[in-house]
Amino acid sequence: MQKLELPDGLHIRPSRPSDKVFLEQLFHSTRNDLQLIDGEQDFIESIIEMQFRAQTQGYGDQFPNAMYFIIEKHHEAIGKATLDFGSNEVRLIDLALLPKARGLGFGQAVIQSFQMAAAQVGAPMVLTVEQGNIGAKQLYLRLGFQTESINPPYELMSWYPQTHRVIAGI
Repeated sequence: MQKLELPDGLHIRPSRPSDKVFLEQLFHSTRNDLQLIDGEQDFIESIIEMQFRAQTQGYGDQFPNAMYFIIEKHHEAIGKATLDFGSNEVRLIDLALLPKARGLGFGQAVIQSFQMAAAQVGAPMVLTVEQGNIGAKQLYLRLGFQTESINPPYELMSWYPQTHRVIAGI
C-alpha cells in the first residue's frame, strides 16, 4: 500500500462528539447565502442552525454507514470530510474548510488521500457538486473527475482509479 504524504502538519482524524461546536462554526462559515436573509440576526442564526441540523440528519438518513472526519492543521481543526464506502463506490458526501484554510491546497491533498483509499479498494470515487461552484469543479477536473450526469443544480462527478493511476502517481 502506498501512503500519500499530506502537507506538513495536515492530519485527518475521525470526528468525535466534542467536535460539535467546531462543526457548527464551520457550517456557519460556509453559508454566506443564508447571511443575506432579510431579518433579525437571531432569526438568521436560527435558520442556519436549522439547516445544520437538517444537513446532519439528511446525511445520516441517506448514508447510514458514512464516516465523518475532521481535517486538522497542526492539531487545529480547519475542516471536515464525510465519506461513504459503499459496495460499488467511495462517495465524497461533503468536504468543507474554514475560510482561512481555503485555496492553500489542503482540500486537494485530502481528496487525493481519499482517491488513494478508493484506488486501494479498486472502487471509483463519486461526488456531487453545485454547478455554480466553479472553483470546486475545476479542482475536481484537475484531480481526474469527470461529469457523469447533470441534475440541476448539481453535477455527479466520478473518478476511476484504473484510468488515472499514472497521472496521479497512484
